[in-house]
Amino acid sequence: MPKKIGLLMGSINDFDKIKPAFDLLKALEIPFEAHVYSAHRTPAQAAKFAGEARGRGFGAVICAAGMAAHLAGAVAAQTTLPVIGIPVNAGLDGLDALLSTAQMPPGIPVATVAVDGAYNAAMLAAQILAVEDDELAAKLAAMREKMARGVLEKDGELQSMLNAEL
Repeated sequence: MPKKIGLLMGSINDFDKIKPAFDLLKALEIPFEAHVYSAHRTPAQAAKFAGEARGRGFGAVICAAGMAAHLAGAVAAQTTLPVIGIPVNAGLDGLDALLSTAQMPPGIPVATVAVDGAYNAAMLAAQILAVEDDELAAKLAAMREKMARGVLEKDGELQSMLNAEL
């Protein structure tokens, strides 16, 4: 059975910002489970999820939170699975959440993506799973090839525009 991704949000208000992660995981056919848990308001539920995640078949956990943004760190403290933090812009342009997510003590790492970087968080989680899943690795390679073709097409457009201008 393929590993799953856990995706925890500190607030349902973050759904629109986290939706790109859901969309990518669905497109890659990676099973996932999502919950709204808060490091501050539902710490027992967040800790229980994290503590049981490995035994329940998860391969990584993505945590999205804004402001004090302690969710990823609280989860990382309860599991040895890779934890990926998404700092959410809920004020101060997300700088407060970025620093809260990235500044972890030695021994409790949280991989941190850009503010509101849900797509890259899901991509990183997929790459983690792809270490042991050749089919998923092939899907990711195909995505990279498609991205490269898209960039080269845009370069062709630029060249045509420049040639027409000169």
